[in-house]
Amino acid sequence: MAKQTRDAEFTEFVAARAPWLRKVAYLLCGDWHRADDLVQESVTKLYVRWSRLSRLENLDGYARTVLVNTFLAEQRSPWGRWAARRRTGAVPEPAAAGPDLDLSVDLRRALAALPPRQRATVVLRHYCDLTVEQTAAALGCSTGNVKSQTSRGLDALRRSLDRQDRQGRTERPERTDLPNLRDLRPAVPVEGAAS
Repeated sequence: MAKQTRDAEFTEFVAARAPWLRKVAYLLCGDWHRADDLVQESVTKLYVRWSRLSRLENLDGYARTVLVNTFLAEQRSPWGRWAARRRTGAVPEPAAAGPDLDLSVDLRRALAALPPRQRATVVLRHYCDLTVEQTAAALGCSTGNVKSQTSRGLDALRRSLDRQDRQGRTERPERTDLPNLRDLRPAVPVEGAAS
């Protein structure tokens, strides 16, 4: 009976959090199919440890950390390097209709061009709305590393978006700052995010 209860709790958690995990995975990798694979692998890792994890206070934070670590491990593997070389420049399908779809596609394209560690840091800080300390804990690095990776990532995003604007891809007025990654956030608040 305990296994059935555990499985029911796990199923409930996954059903509630899978769309959010998929969106975070998409922002990390820029491909919906890879995002699905990352979520599946992360959910499998969570299931194996579920009997211990169900007692955690911040289960969403742990799930997010597992997802980010799975993504970063894939990037370091020979398979990840091979897959990165094979990627095409195709525009990813939008996650959801927003007020400015061109801006969302531009932002996602620029985000996908970042190195994996910078991308993970920017997504955790500006999409998941984590503090510097929470991001450092999730990535297993120092707060100084988080700050420098975030700064470099945001600078690269600005340069990429400015370059796209100069190439005439958009008809929007000139940007003074980055679009807000929070615009890509799910409507449901996520436990463990900063208020």
